[in-house]
Amino acid sequence: MFFGHRRPLLPLFPLKSIQSSISFAFSCLILVTIAVTSFTSYRLSVDAVEQNATGYVEEIIKQVNSNIQSYVDNMENISLLAMTNKDVKYYIADNSFISAEERRVYEKRISDLFQAILYTRQDIASIMVFGYNDRFVSDRRITSLNPNVRPEDTPWFKAAKEAKGRSVISAPHVQNIIKNEYRWVVSLSRELRSTDGIMPEGVFLVDLNMSVINDMARQINLGNKGYVFIVDDEGNIVYHPQQQLIYSGLRTEMIDEVNAAASGTSFAVGGQDGKRIYSVQDTSFGWKIVGVAYTDELMANKGAIRKSIFYYALFGLVVALVLSVLLSHQLSRPIKNLQKDMKLVEKGNFDIKTPIGQMNEIGQLGRTFNMMVGQIKNLMQDAILTQEQKRKSELQLLQSQINPHFLYNTLDSIIWMAEQKKHEEVVLMTSALAKLFRASISKEKEIVPIRVEIEHIKNYLIIQQMRYNSQLDYKLDISPSILPYRSLKILLQPFVENAIYHGIRNKPEKGLITIRGFEQGGDIVFEVEDDGLGMSEERLAALWSAGESEASPGGSGRGIGISNVNERIKLFFGEAYGVAIRSELEVGTTVTITIPRIE
Repeated sequence: MFFGHRRPLLPLFPLKSIQSSISFAFSCLILVTIAVTSFTSYRLSVDAVEQNATGYVEEIIKQVNSNIQSYVDNMENISLLAMTNKDVKYYIADNSFISAEERRVYEKRISDLFQAILYTRQDIASIMVFGYNDRFVSDRRITSLNPNVRPEDTPWFKAAKEAKGRSVISAPHVQNIIKNEYRWVVSLSRELRSTDGIMPEGVFLVDLNMSVINDMARQINLGNKGYVFIVDDEGNIVYHPQQQLIYSGLRTEMIDEVNAAASGTSFAVGGQDGKRIYSVQDTSFGWKIVGVAYTDELMANKGAIRKSIFYYALFGLVVALVLSVLLSHQLSRPIKNLQKDMKLVEKGNFDIKTPIGQMNEIGQLGRTFNMMVGQIKNLMQDAILTQEQKRKSELQLLQSQINPHFLYNTLDSIIWMAEQKKHEEVVLMTSALAKLFRASISKEKEIVPIRVEIEHIKNYLIIQQMRYNSQLDYKLDISPSILPYRSLKILLQPFVENAIYHGIRNKPEKGLITIRGFEQGGDIVFEVEDDGLGMSEERLAALWSAGESEASPGGSGRGIGISNVNERIKLFFGEAYGVAIRSELEVGTTVTITIPRIE
């Protein structure tokens, strides 16, 4: 092959038959559609279940929040009871008792009141009042304060003073204000003020047993792994079922995310033990009630949803694949009939006519096929005639090389040399003429080895040099590496002949014709250069005309048009190859011939 070709693109469906390709395409399309639809349905179902589960958790946490809020509200009501009790107000007021006996009477009344409250509320650990007048009373008649702890230095006392009459809920802590007592409690403290609400008179304290809050949170059922925990406004854990593990660093909790979440919102977090849903509710006193539920427990029917969607998708896929096979067979049947007729055409039957069904794309293809077969039949007949004409033209081309005037002049030169007793010259010229004619009239193929073409042009130059001894000299500069390659037969002679008759013959002094042959970029390049008279641009343009006849020996006017030689090269080797000429008056002409490198 002389020319490169593009590699065909890989088929999208690398199957042998169009029916298989259509079935495969339909199957892929159906498979993708069912997969996307099934996945979308599954995700929508799971999302719906997750939303319901999230709503369920939010409702439970709202209820827990309501219970804890009610519990704290009851504690505040107790503080209001103390604030409005006239005995408590008189006891902590800035006044002096008449006697110690009177003081003990008031302490007994207040203590009895606090004991009555504790009797009805087992969740209260203690109730105490600390007056700014250094008076103290609790639910016990005999109470000893811890000498190592000053009440005014405790966090709950300071928070109550800062709140200026509002209730303050502390974080869980160990209450050590009573001597030899250490209870895990949550303290509700509140500053007591005078009747006009201006003068602060003391701090009221209610210690709540954490066990009650723990029991309220522990009773919430959020699955086997779900739980409830509580944090205060500073992010400290009030309650957590695994509080000790968190304090020891063996477990972590999403405290920062919980603090950042707004009340009544939920967010999901993935982890090694599954996806968790956090639902957050704020209390009026700064706590956050958080419910944590695991989606795999809340969505018990998740597996059933997955299985049902899978079975429905599998059933739809089987039905769709069967339909795709039937449809592909129906669609490919006319194409198979057309393929069968095409194989008959391949075997040389150009009288075939494929039947045309519906005038769709396949019907139009069959109609075009019938027209194409008819045109091919006509073209084959035309090609036979064209080949006959081509062979006649090639014969005329070869015969034109045997110019009668060239033969007459050459024989006349031989006779003259014989009369002059130049026997060696006669032998040399006669031998060259014989070889020249043998190459011209031989029935070899059009493509011959380059060494044969060089031998032919050498014989031609020998004859011409002997005829124009005083006017012509020549030089062959052929690279040995190109001799094994092949070239068109009688390629160089027309250009050498033009160089002699148009460039050298009418030159006053002796002229030189140089013939070069070499490789260049994977091609073979010949150059025929003369130092003759050269040509003008008009003459060069006329030389390219297909009808232009170059002068030949004897002035017969017969010759080979350079444009014909150029077309001959392009016919055999392609448009990338051919002849190029550059010429300058009084300087000379150079003809460049480029052909491919043929092994």
